[in-house]
Order: sequence, then structure tokens, then C-alpha cells
Amino acid sequence: MASGKTVAGRLVWRVPWTLVTMRFVCGPGFLIGAVMNGPAALLVSLLSIAFVSDIFDGIIARRLGVATAGLRRADTITDILFYVCAIVGLLVRSPEVLRANVPGIAAIIALELIRFVVERVKFGRLAAYHLWSAKLWGIALFVGFTEAIVTGAPGPLFCLAIVMGVISDLEGLAVSVVFSQWHHDVPTIVHALAIERRAKA
Repeated sequence: MASGKTVAGRLVWRVPWTLVTMRFVCGPGFLIGAVMNGPAALLVSLLSIAFVSDIFDGIIARRLGVATAGLRRADTITDILFYVCAIVGLLVRSPEVLRANVPGIAAIIALELIRFVVERVKFGRLAAYHLWSAKLWGIALFVGFTEAIVTGAPGPLFCLAIVMGVISDLEGLAVSVVFSQWHHDVPTIVHALAIERRAKA
């Protein structure tokens, strides 16, 4: 009986990790597809798989009680790697989309680098807040990249994704400034302030 529980526990633990791994594989797949000028349907399918896995890995992990800090960090790193592949793929396939949004993309890159430095210096590791604004950014990225792949031209949805990215990164940076120690799964800056107040009380 105990053995059965152990096997079941291992299977439960693997579900969210499998979803994270799927998204990790989709990144290079998207990049290769874009470089080889693959059909838009294939690239959008890979975007969709990555998007759905990003939504459900956290939900399933929390429901199953396996939402560990390690899983959340892996989730964050996988998100970054996937969208690096997606951006490089888009640069190859439709460079005009990126050229039209250079200032916004530069702002996001700068904010990401600042966050990386702040989080490594302050906490010794990357943050894994999974802010609500970051979730909205994820939706905007999916829609924006889909628009870019299908139309091959700059459009308002990709521009919206850039704006959401700046907002999300600014909030993430603010949360890292507020916290005196590392936390994960923090919905908003308001929650971060409340957590820090309780910690100092």
C-alpha cells in the first residue's frame, strides 16, 4: 500500500514538471520552425502549447500540493528561455515587427537585466513572483506573437504585449525592492507590502 502511495506521489509530482518541460521543448521547436520558414500553423501551435502549459502547470501544482519553490523557479526560467527563442525566431521570420517596437523591447530588456542584478544581489537567486500583471503579460505575449506570425507585420496586439511587459517588469522590480527576503507566488505589489509589514511586525 505504501509503495502504491509512493508511485502515485511520484506521478503527481511529475505532472507540472512535464508541462514545464513541454514548454522548454517548444522554445527551440519554435526557433527551428521559424528559421526553416515553417508554416504559420505550426508556429502558432507551438505558441499555443507553451501558453496552455504555462497556465496549467501552476494551477495543477497548487491543486496537487506540489508547488515547490524549485518548480516555480524552473517555471520562471523556462518562460524566459521560451520567449528568447520566440523573439529570435520572430527576428528571423518577421524582423519588421521587432524593428517597429525597438524602444519598448529595449526597455523590457533593460528592466529584465536590472531585475536580474537586484534579485541575485539581494536574494541570491531569481524571483518567482508570478504576479497577476505577469500573467496578463503572458496572455498579451501569446496574442501578440500570434498576430505577428499570422500577419508578418507590426500590429496593435504586439505593441500591447510590449506595454504589458514594461508594466509587469516595473511591478516585479518594485516587489524585489520591497522584500527583505525571497518569496514566491506573490500576486501584486499590494500583497508584497502586506507580507513585508507582517514580517517586520
